[in-house]
Amino acid sequence: MRIRRTPLLAATGVALAALALTACGDGTGTKDEGASQPSSTAATTAGAKGTATPASDKSAGSGSSSGSSGSTKGSSTSSGSGSSGSTSSGSGSSGSTSSGSGSSSEPWDPKNRVLCNGSNTQVTAQPVSRPLNHMLITVKNTGSKYCDLTYFPVLRFDEMQWVPQADEKTHPQAVTTLAPGESGYAAVLLSAADGSGEGGMTGHKLTVGFQGKTPNSSGGASATPALPAKGVYYDSSLKVTYWQQNQDDIAGW
Repeated sequence: MRIRRTPLLAATGVALAALALTACGDGTGTKDEGASQPSSTAATTAGAKGTATPASDKSAGSGSSSGSSGSTKGSSTSSGSGSSGSTSSGSGSSGSTSSGSGSSSEPWDPKNRVLCNGSNTQVTAQPVSRPLNHMLITVKNTGSKYCDLTYFPVLRFDEMQWVPQADEKTHPQAVTTLAPGESGYAAVLLSAADGSGEGGMTGHKLTVGFQGKTPNSSGGASATPALPAKGVYYDSSLKVTYWQQNQDDIAGW
């Protein structure tokens, strides 16, 4: 009898195991609860991205906050662009100022000055007692513009066929410029004090020529200042200085 019961119990166990496997493959129960987890995670993710979902009020609030933040960034970018445009406008104004300063109307500006010559000056020639055998030429600007006395005066007594040279030691550092009413000066050595000069004669007429912007070029009309009635004695030592702004610069020449 014991031997027969054993197979019956084994058969009963196999049948129970088969029923248990059938129940697990049904697709319900524990597996259904597991499927609900991904659905909840997806809803949470959608809320974080700002997508409106009726399942969570907090998710909707987060979406609104994100939108506000995006609007703030957009406003900041627009403001920066406006500031940059304003800076560009300021730079344009600076360029306009520079252009205005390029054109000067000042009378002393070299572009607005003219050459001094016999047409816009008054010229005098006066012998002086000291130094001996010297004469002073004075040129006064009688015009309405600044004028330049360039290089040195070109002197000619009567029909003299040669031109007296200038003492290079008297070359000024800058061109002598005369404002209206101002005067410039040049000294003349008429003859050697020790009598070493040659070909001495007396001149009764003096012509003062003016040079242009380049040496030995014409600067315009010449002048014929009056000389003393007895005339002026000169010889081969005849020499002149460059035009000077101040008479004192050639007082001891």
